Amino acid sequence: MPTTLAQKLYLLCYTVEKEKFQLDNIQGRGQLLRAGAMTELAREDLLDATGGKVRRLLGTPPEDSFTAAIWYDLPEDKPKGWLNFLHNKAHSAETPVRDQLLACGDLTLTREKKLGVISTERVTVVRPHLVHDLQDRVRSTVLNGAPAEHLTDELTMAVLAAELELTSVWSKADRRAHKSDLKAHAARFDTLVPGLRKALRDSYLASRAVGGGWSA
Repeated sequence: MPTTLAQKLYLLCYTVEKEKFQLDNIQGRGQLLRAGAMTELAREDLLDATGGKVRRLLGTPPEDSFTAAIWYDLPEDKPKGWLNFLHNKAHSAETPVRDQLLACGDLTLTREKKLGVISTERVTVVRPHLVHDLQDRVRSTVLNGAPAEHLTDELTMAVLAAELELTSVWSKADRRAHKSDLKAHAARFDTLVPGLRKALRDSYLASRAVGGGWSA
């Protein structure tokens, strides 16, 4: 299984039962991956989110190339709003994370032609049962107790998946039935990384309005 939060979030969007990435679940995925990387930076004390804005803190760059690239994007001096770093480069976030997953054997990529003319790419998860286990673990973090004290992967994925309305994790009925639990976890996430969740939601809604979503 993948090691970075961005890689896990990519796979979290996969609908195991239908054996594909559904269109509704890849809208806003670029922003989602960047939010995952920023969460890891916050956890490693490589960014400051005081006041709901973000700036880069001095330290050793992350080993992961995708996370490191986002770290270098952040301002060193004057903090800026999260949306600047979530939305504007979202279109370039999916390919590097997908390529990492391809390289470690978690995905396969095939090229197909529709109507014998238009070439398309089909991305397939190699071990869907592991993705199913990941999704179950994410749901369990909300259904089985109070929010985690620390900024865990599971807390982050549960909250961000709800903000993007990922049906691969939370159906509409789930979000309605567990509204209070999801709200409590979101509030906990906000204390740990203030401003990020709201910015992700705003970016997602803006992208959805124009059909955002760049690849499978």
